[in-house]
Amino acid sequence: MRRFWQVVAVAPENGGIAVTLDGNPVRTPARRALLLQSATLAEAVAEEWRKQDRTVDLESMPLTRLAATAIDRVAGARAEVERQLLAFAGTDLVCYRADGPAALVERQQVAWQGLLDWLDAAHGARLVVTSGVVPVSQPAAAMAALGRALGRLDAFELMVLHVAAAASGSLVVALAQAAGAIDVEAAIAAAQLDEAYQAEEWGIDEEAAARRAAVADDLRLAARFLALHRAG
Repeated sequence: MRRFWQVVAVAPENGGIAVTLDGNPVRTPARRALLLQSATLAEAVAEEWRKQDRTVDLESMPLTRLAATAIDRVAGARAEVERQLLAFAGTDLVCYRADGPAALVERQQVAWQGLLDWLDAAHGARLVVTSGVVPVSQPAAAMAALGRALGRLDAFELMVLHVAAAASGSLVVALAQAAGAIDVEAAIAAAQLDEAYQAEEWGIDEEAAARRAAVADDLRLAARFLALHRAG
């Protein structure tokens, strides 16, 4: 798509804040109005459009893409998105610990147990920990508590949580990051603990390093979007 506009602005519209191109509101791929609830986020999205050159590069517009995803694919499908997020909790990274070596087991305990303790204190959800790859069923009461926590989030928050959980393999990490219980760098470290240990032991593999970079990028983007959304 070629750039066809001259002026990018933000303006109140239908109870939200629209980003406009020459006075016309930006629309999502599903042709819905891209209405945001935060002036700070709207201005950041507008800046992505201002920076476009002759040809529009959607890859350079991550905030726009996430906002459109929340509107098109989350707002009208909350139950399915919540189900997917609870599935992450059912196989959560921080609940599956290594049998060895001892150094890795200790690192996991130090980095992950605090997150589980926070989850229990914040949401009343005590998840069960197991060793190795043996699957474990999480308590129904814990899953119900997590479901209630998800139900309190708006579509934008739910979308960001999905991005972070998919990147980290952990609803616990995603919730802790979203709540400010840990910062984004701590979330990245928790999500990549096993990979970092392997790199220390066996050296850096280029493909693994690329995957780790992608995870870090997604978690940082999720944190940035959420901060802008909540800034008002």
